[in-house]
Amino acid sequence: MSVGLSNTDATSNCAAIILAAGQSSRLGKPKQLLQYQNKTLLQHAIDTAKQSAVQSVVVVLGSSADTILSATNTSEIYIVKNDDWQSGMASTIRCGIEALQTLDSTTDAAILMVCDQPFVTSGLLNDLIQKQNETGKAVIASQYGDTVGTPALFHKQFFSKLMDLEGDAGAKKIIAQNSDSLETIPFPGGSIDIDTIDDYEALRK
Repeated sequence: MSVGLSNTDATSNCAAIILAAGQSSRLGKPKQLLQYQNKTLLQHAIDTAKQSAVQSVVVVLGSSADTILSATNTSEIYIVKNDDWQSGMASTIRCGIEALQTLDSTTDAAILMVCDQPFVTSGLLNDLIQKQNETGKAVIASQYGDTVGTPALFHKQFFSKLMDLEGDAGAKKIIAQNSDSLETIPFPGGSIDIDTIDDYEALRK
């Protein structure tokens, strides 16, 4: 059953959870550390989140965590390590939600984002929050091409559903199952992500 929100349930304390625990197996090296505009992709995601209206930033690391940490400015963010990262994206989402609830129990929404969408801006993240406040919908996702996905905002009423995900299931599963609770915002650059060396070379050009 899908659950909607009234406009009285506007987001006042939103966090960002950056999902960065994967191995980047298709790339052959940690995509988190690829350079883009004079900083790593992960640092770019962190700085973008910090410059937005979110109140806190949680970064979930897993594969090559120590190497990535040594190359990352962790000021004013919360780092959590997912020791079970090999089991799939669901475990990384669970780690992020658990950490967020421990960090600040007053958080009423979370934006899930990844570090390999280089065209995410702080304005886009703010638009997600604004759309939630305008519509009262519990899920606000980015739309690009024929799909919807990250960055995506989930009201706290969906935290338990996110915690129930298993294996490689990501946030798209929750989005697909709850269309009545969904609103979207356009993100033309959302389809550009970095999975292979060819993707990265195309970005650099």
